[in-house]
Amino acid sequence: MSLYQRLLTETAADRDYLLSAPIVARCFTGDISVDNYVAFLTQAYHHVKHTVPLLMNVGARLPESKEWLREAVAEYIDDEMGHQEWVLNDVQCSGGDKDLARQSRPYFATELMVAYAYDLINRINPLGFFGMVHVLEGTSIAMADAAADAIQKALNLPDSAFSYLRSHGALDQEHVKFFEGLMDRITDPAEQDLIVSSASRFYRLYGDIYRSLDETSSLEQAA
Repeated sequence: MSLYQRLLTETAADRDYLLSAPIVARCFTGDISVDNYVAFLTQAYHHVKHTVPLLMNVGARLPESKEWLREAVAEYIDDEMGHQEWVLNDVQCSGGDKDLARQSRPYFATELMVAYAYDLINRINPLGFFGMVHVLEGTSIAMADAAADAIQKALNLPDSAFSYLRSHGALDQEHVKFFEGLMDRITDPAEQDLIVSSASRFYRLYGDIYRSLDETSSLEQAA
């Protein structure tokens, strides 16, 4: 079985953990507020702004034997540059304050996912980062366009409030094909195991960010 197929099959339970976060279901039933959407975007900002620095770390730490993968990382860097500003613009177009979002502290779950990504790259193996790429890109393909449509319908927000979600939806399928080709060139069993294991962990970590959105919303309502 190719590595990409292993990623799809062996992380299914962890993927279900992410997709079963209550806010996902609420999003698709229209039970969502502007504050919920701005909170989601704010947490997206807090991890998206690390994408390019993380990729730079990966590229710097890959061995010479993975030069082909370093070249791919350079393409990823070029593609991902500045995406955090798209997120902040969506915050502003949704009625939020992008400067407030920029200056806010991330949720603990968000901080934990980012910290684990840096630790994985620097302490264990930079290849593990591709587990995170699989989770973020795969989740985007599965949900982003439909989520954007559902949220826009429920909240009556302008198209300009959805540049982040829609840019990471169906249009991102070329990225997934590119990623699949890269992963299928990794044939060492230990390296494959590492990437599958890290993907499982990132599904859990990302799922906890989604759950934090509901927990924070409940606390705010109680206050």
